[in-house]
Amino acid sequence: MRYIEPHGHMVSRTTDDYQDMVTAGCAAVCEPAFWAGFDRSSVDGFHDYFCQLTDYEPKRAAKFGLPHYSWLCINPKESEDVKLAQEVIGIIPQFIDRPNVLGIGEIGLNKNSRNEMKVLELHVDLAARTNSLILVHTPHLEDKLKGTRLILDVLRSDKRIQPERCIIDHVEEHTIGLVLDAGFWAGMTLYPESKCSPSRAVDMLDCFGHERIWMNSACDWGVSIPLAVPRTALEMRRRAWNADLVDKVIFRNPAQFMSQCPKFKLPQT
Repeated sequence: MRYIEPHGHMVSRTTDDYQDMVTAGCAAVCEPAFWAGFDRSSVDGFHDYFCQLTDYEPKRAAKFGLPHYSWLCINPKESEDVKLAQEVIGIIPQFIDRPNVLGIGEIGLNKNSRNEMKVLELHVDLAARTNSLILVHTPHLEDKLKGTRLILDVLRSDKRIQPERCIIDHVEEHTIGLVLDAGFWAGMTLYPESKCSPSRAVDMLDCFGHERIWMNSACDWGVSIPLAVPRTALEMRRRAWNADLVDKVIFRNPAQFMSQCPKFKLPQT
């Protein structure tokens, strides 16, 4: 089995996780910027974090033969402080050309507030000006449907944005159709206690097909499983999905999306 982990917060994981992922067939890992479990208080903190994502973490992954890519932003959870967000977005161009940076993410909304919307628009403008791919975080639980609609409105209102270059992550049964019908990519996040279980994810694949969809673990410092993607592939095989379709969803689909950035390269096999 081969797969790509397109959304894993590896700065919060151990080297054992890297070893387990490679052993399970992981060919590349992609790490969006995210909330550290606390609100950072200065732009200097984000500068150091971006250095970690673009310098240290790729070297750590390389020790296990795993290519590491990243996305940069200020996470929606920290977007209430618009002044700080503007300062953070202002330093991203210093990093955007680094060899492992695929684009802007994970941007989006958390509580669907006015300040979050303003910061989302600033991120989208930066992505458009730098011709970057976009990875979007959608809110949790009761805020997800409204937040997804607001996010789609922002993206569609900017004529510079191409839907096929945006992945809307954390979709669930009530939002995946909206995302796919609008021409965007959809990401399914596999969590043991929330978002999608393997069975729910495969149910959605059965209902909505396998085009413009990827699966990810979004593993971080919380309750999460770095091997969630290959474990879900086992559920696909249990339901008699053939090996080619499994490979398409867990490997070729994320490779297709991220290859829109010329910096994304997979090891020769």
